[in-house]
Amino acid sequence: MRALILLGLVGFAAQLVDGSLGMAYGVTSTTLLLAIGTNAAAASATVHLAEIGTTLASGISHWRFGNVDWKVVAKIGIPGAVGAFAGATFLSSLSTEIAAPVMSIILLSLGVYILIRFTAFGLPRGNLGKPLRRRFLAPLGLLAGFVDATGGGGWGPVGTPAILASGRLAPRKVIGSIDASEFLVAIAASIGFFIGIGSENIDFAWVAVLLLGGVIAAPIAAWLVRHIPPRILGSAVGGVIVLTNVRTLLRSDWIDASGAVQTIAYLVIAAIWAAAIAYSVREYRRDKANESVEALELELRRKATEEEETASA
Repeated sequence: MRALILLGLVGFAAQLVDGSLGMAYGVTSTTLLLAIGTNAAAASATVHLAEIGTTLASGISHWRFGNVDWKVVAKIGIPGAVGAFAGATFLSSLSTEIAAPVMSIILLSLGVYILIRFTAFGLPRGNLGKPLRRRFLAPLGLLAGFVDATGGGGWGPVGTPAILASGRLAPRKVIGSIDASEFLVAIAASIGFFIGIGSENIDFAWVAVLLLGGVIAAPIAAWLVRHIPPRILGSAVGGVIVLTNVRTLLRSDWIDASGAVQTIAYLVIAAIWAAAIAYSVREYRRDKANESVEALELELRRKATEEEETASA
């Protein structure tokens, strides 16, 4: 029972992050399932089955708050489903001994990417309003879907930053569209896993509690996307993913590091993680202060212009 409650809380927290940041539900949930010894393919299958419900709830919630561009959903979601099916089939064909560390490496890479991306750069803005072409979204969806299925997560970490970097869509629209299109990816990946490994390795009680936690969090996250600082959240989530998957790799048969080496590695990662969060908080506060100054200057100019027009009249 304790494990189920923990999984429900993880599902809630992961969806809260994913719905606010546009990534990390699959990466966070799969990382936990691997940490407690779940088969790699079964872990990814469990998460993707839960995501069928969570992404549907998240997509509806984002749509209700006006955060979805349906043209983007269609252009990236269908290729994403194709990539996810292929990735699920590929992962299902690997042996457990190979799949677990391979997935940890993928998850670790995504965690490092999230940590660096949001700590160093925050959310890019520019070219807002320009159209997103199919020739950009289709290959991106194909790659993101494949990584998502093989890594147990990756749709958001690959797709969200790429679209944000284009600067052509408002951040809330990027996050809402990515979350809505992930519904197609989750269905395709689940079908691929059922064909590849069947259902005997999937614990449907785990699927249910992950789903329940995610569905409860989905509308909250859709509302929070307008208020929560993504830069700080990205740094925090990236650090969790890095630390957890480094632990998995250091304890794997590939490395089998000594206790002293593991302790040193954890301390170094924790120090870097703390510094990243502190830097993100400082940069976020500085950006907000600059925005306030710019808004004040704009308001003063507007009032000065009005006074000049009144005097000349």
